[in-house]
Order: sequence, then structure tokens, then C-alpha cells
Amino acid sequence: MADTTKSLAIHPLSLPEELLLMLLNEETGYFHQVPGWNLNCAVIGAVLAELSLLSRVDTDPESLLLVDATETGDPALDLILKRIADEPNQRNTQYWIERLSVRAEAVIDSTLDRLVDLKILNHHEGNFWTLAPLNRYAELHDTSRDDTARQFVKARISEVIFTDAIPDPRDAIIICLVNTCDVFRFIFELDDAAEERIRFICKMDLIGRSIADAVEQNIASPLLRRFVLSKHIPRVGLREILLNPHLRTGNLPAFFADLEKSHGAVFVIRPPFKKPMIFLAGPQINHWAQRHGRMYLRAKDYFAEFEKLYGASGVLPSLDGSDHFRLRRAMAPAFSRGRLESQLDQLYDQVRRFMARWTVGDSFPATPLCRQMVNGQLSPLFLSVDSQDIVDDLTTYKERALNTHIAKILPKFMLNTPGMKRRSKLVDTLLERVLSVHTPAQRSGCPRDLADDWLSLHASDPQLVPESNLRFALSAALVASVYLGDALSFAIYSMASQPELYARIRAEADALFENGDPDGQEFNSSSMDVTSRFIMECLRMYPIVPIAMRDVMNSFVLEGFEIPVGSRLHIAQAAPHYMEDVFPDPFSFEIDRYLPPRDEHRGPGYAPYGLGTHRCLGSRWMDFQLAVNVLMIAHYFILEVSPSKSKLRLDPFPSLKPSKKLKFRVAEQRRELAA
Repeated sequence: MADTTKSLAIHPLSLPEELLLMLLNEETGYFHQVPGWNLNCAVIGAVLAELSLLSRVDTDPESLLLVDATETGDPALDLILKRIADEPNQRNTQYWIERLSVRAEAVIDSTLDRLVDLKILNHHEGNFWTLAPLNRYAELHDTSRDDTARQFVKARISEVIFTDAIPDPRDAIIICLVNTCDVFRFIFELDDAAEERIRFICKMDLIGRSIADAVEQNIASPLLRRFVLSKHIPRVGLREILLNPHLRTGNLPAFFADLEKSHGAVFVIRPPFKKPMIFLAGPQINHWAQRHGRMYLRAKDYFAEFEKLYGASGVLPSLDGSDHFRLRRAMAPAFSRGRLESQLDQLYDQVRRFMARWTVGDSFPATPLCRQMVNGQLSPLFLSVDSQDIVDDLTTYKERALNTHIAKILPKFMLNTPGMKRRSKLVDTLLERVLSVHTPAQRSGCPRDLADDWLSLHASDPQLVPESNLRFALSAALVASVYLGDALSFAIYSMASQPELYARIRAEADALFENGDPDGQEFNSSSMDVTSRFIMECLRMYPIVPIAMRDVMNSFVLEGFEIPVGSRLHIAQAAPHYMEDVFPDPFSFEIDRYLPPRDEHRGPGYAPYGLGTHRCLGSRWMDFQLAVNVLMIAHYFILEVSPSKSKLRLDPFPSLKPSKKLKFRVAEQRRELAA
């Protein structure tokens, strides 16, 4: 803490940093609803103002002059300073805000990273930010308050607005920029006198006034947003699609990697008799979606028909904005690795019970085997019930619904067959089982499970989690066994088809279980180094959900293309998994790619769990449960692919899984299963 305090004292917060802190809305984990173009203009305005205060540029209403091209040491500022220094002609402030607005996202990224490094912001999974309490700010400001950086900035600005205090030039600039974003009404309760005071302050400072005027002119001129829009989105021909070898084997990530290589990061596919489909692919797309997608995209539209089948509205996968952020934060403990670590004994017991059915010489279809195995664990861990008798029907119904309403590869009447109607009623059967064992008396003394969390949140906040959403929430918890089960089937295939890797994983498993069942802390980067990297490579080569769909709620420009409001986007987030410049030799199974200095996963190209705000909430739970299953299988059994030389083919819809032909054979039982 002392080092950070010293650093902050030497390098006080810049205007872009203070602007973002003022605009941050902790309820949503992002910024107040400032349209993307307006936010970009304001951020560039803050950079230019900071460069002016640092005597790197000189601004007035008519011009912006370069005074000193020496770097400031702040990457966000130096990115813009270099652009100005490279321009041979003199330009005015409005020109630079117009031209540099497309660089604003890089400035925002760099600024947010620095605020996290200074421990001013906390970065949450899913790319949300909240403010960290900062005792060091109290030390710097000679006060005993335990407060946040934003509250210090906000307190300064509040004092200027609501008193007759003479504003510091920096405060005047911040007030000008926040005012252009039109969010003061969300930050303070303003009366006529306060609004007049803001207008007065915005006229006081020459730098702030000239930059704010330039920002406002850019915001008010929508034509300026389109100066780079000169390209039509390329269209992929049907013949190219049909001849692609990866499509024939079901490898959608590799298929979209090929299309990106041929057509760029944005392209259109026009299926026969259907509307054109816009696809996005590439590491730069992943980076954009991770950091900025929430400003332009939403999930609720594409998911609406699917959730209605369960009588639900506003469930976790379809929520956006502040409600989504609130629900993720409330449910994060239920999907955490820590929760699973606290239930390891139960997990070990369920894994051994299932493997006790295996006899040497037996062969099992891979997908049903692994889904049943995982459901046998998740059902008691999540819901405290047994659902093995109905999970196959629930899964069949869910996959038919996804293919009908999400992938749209089946007509709607396919959900109205007698078999589907019968299966849909099993959702209520599951709900009745869960509710029957989740009374206060029966839950007394029991470890908390996922159903407890959902029911508790419903009781405390019935608007956020209404009763009508419980059918979906509780059945979705079970259907998670589909995704984890399919990931396990790919892991077993990868292990069984590579005996040398199998032996290395087996050595780690034997060491972990040598003296009895290990506790959660014993599963660490040292004890399961090979297994962890093995699982990462399985998730790279076989990402269960390789594509995400979103609808455009605010138009934007991406890779030089304008994407209009109302478009439905298909983000091929796993396409970089098969791009040579991201993962060299991508079709080779190589776990050393995750070792330093290669660290090929440390970048936006690795996205097995999705991107941005809807990134899988249970990713760390899934990693851990997958590792425990792989290690226990290796400890007790040797499995083989059956038939031995069968080639893996993939079934990509509605999610990626092995084809029905893949089987596993129990070749050897290495030791007796503990009772």
C-alpha cells in the first residue's frame, strides 16, 4: 500500500481517469448511459485538456498547437500525443476530437487498466468495475475517511457546484466534460441554481470551454461519425461454405477462422430462404466485445422466445445492464470454486458411485456416459435431489428448444410433438422435487446449495427473481451437466487417444490421492500443472459454446463497417482458437503453449467461456470439477477410444459435442474404488 500511495502522490490522477471515475455507475458496473460516440468525444477531450495542462499542446477556440512532443509516461496520453505530433498541418481542437474519437476505446482500456493497477478500481469477472475503498486517499487528503477515489473526486466537484468556491482549472474542465455527457442529473440532485452554476463554471476556463465546445460540436454532428464508413460488409458465397472441410467435420471454430482469413473480421452469410447473418470473428473482435460490447449489444432479444417456454422473463442469460450486474454479484458465490471445494467429499462420493458401474471390457457411448456422470454430481450438489431418471428427457427438450428458438434450424412445430409436450412437463416435476426438500426444517444443518441461493434471493428480492423464473433457473442448473458433461467427454477422448499425456495426468492423480482424498487447497498449480494445462487445451480445441448471439441496441463502427441498430450479430468468439497468429499450429494438441514465455492464452484470442458481461459465471467451478473428474478417472481406470482408430467428428448444434459414434472402452481398472 505504501508503494502505491507514493506512486499516486507522484503521479496524481489524470483528467481521463477522473472523468471515468465520475462517469462510473457502480450499480451497473460500467459507465452511466453515455452513448458511445459521446463518451469517445468526451474522453478524447479529457486527454487533450490534460496534454494542455502538461504544456504539451496549447488550445484555444481556433487552434490546437503542439508545444512539446516529449512523452508523458502515461500510455493513454502518449497514444494521442504521438498522433498529434505526426500531423504535418496545424489543426483545430474539433478536428482532433473528430479524428481521434476512434482511438478513444484504446484510451479507455489503458485508463481502466491503470486504475486497477493503482487499486482504485476492482475488476470483476465479466468485465465489470467497482470502486475499491482507499485508505491511502484519506492519507493524501489529510482525513480519516475510509472512502473511494470516486467519492473524493465527486466531493470536490460537489463543493464547486453547490458552493461559491472558486474552481480549480482541472475541476472546471471535468465539470465541462461531464456536462457535455449530460449525466450530472444522474450523479447529483440538481435544482435551477445548481444548473445555472454549472453553466457559469463551464464558461470560466478557456481550455475547458474550447474543448467542451469542440466535443459538443462533434456530438451534435452525426455526419462526423461516418467519416470512415466507406466499405460494404463482404459476403461469403454459398459454394465456399459448402466446400469448407471444417464445416463437414463440425468444427465451427476452425470454419469461422477460415472465413476470417479470407474475408476479414466482419462478414455476412446469407443462408437459403433466410435473412442475411452478420458474423464477427478474430482476436480484435473478442477484445472489442469484452471491453465495449455492453454499450452496443444486448442479449434479451434473441433469448426471449426461449425463456418464454419456461414461463420466465429476465433470467440471467437474457438480462442486461444494472439488473444483470446485480444478479451476477448475488449469485457469484453459488457458482464459485470455493463453494465446490466446501463440498469435495460429496463430489468424491458421487464420482466413485458412478464409476463403480464400470467393468473391464465394457464400452459406453461417450456423450450419454459423460452427461450422466456429471449430472449425478451436479444434481445433489446444486439442488440436493436425484434427477438421473429425468435428466435425459430434460436435456432433449432443452436442446430441441435451442435448435428451434436460438439456432433456428428446426421449425417451431417440432416443439409441439407429443414427446416434447411430455418432456416439457418434467420441468415441473423437477421443481416439485426441489421445493419438497428445501423447507427450513429439512435444510437445517445442510451445506448451502444453489437452490438455497435462488430461493433466498427470490424471497428477499422477488422483483429481481420472480417466482415465474424459478422453473428456468433451477432446471438450467441441471442442464449445466450437458455443457460440463460434453467438456468431460472431449477431455476423456484427448486423454485416451494420447497415452503419454494420460500417463502424466495419472502420475499427478496418484500423487494427489496417495494418502487419501485431498482437500481443496491441495489442488494447486504445482500439484496439477499438467492436468490444468491439459484442460485448457481441451477447452481451446473443443469449446462447447463457440458462438454468441447479440442484438445491436446502439449503432457503432467496427473494423470500418457501420453496424446498424436492430442487427443480430453472431460473434464467433472461439474462431481465434484456430488462427495461426494466435495459436501457432492450432490443430496440434499441445499443452506447453500455456507455459511462459509463450502464454498463448493470455489475450483476447482465448475465449472458451464467452466474452464480456455474459462470460460464464461458473467457469472456475467448471474448471475445478472437470479437473477432479479427469484426475479420478486416471487414478482408477485406463479408458480407450472405441474403436481404437475411430476419428473424432463433432456435432455442433445446439452446442459442440462429440458425434454419437464416439465410444469409450474400459481397458483396465488400476485399483479398487474406495467405499
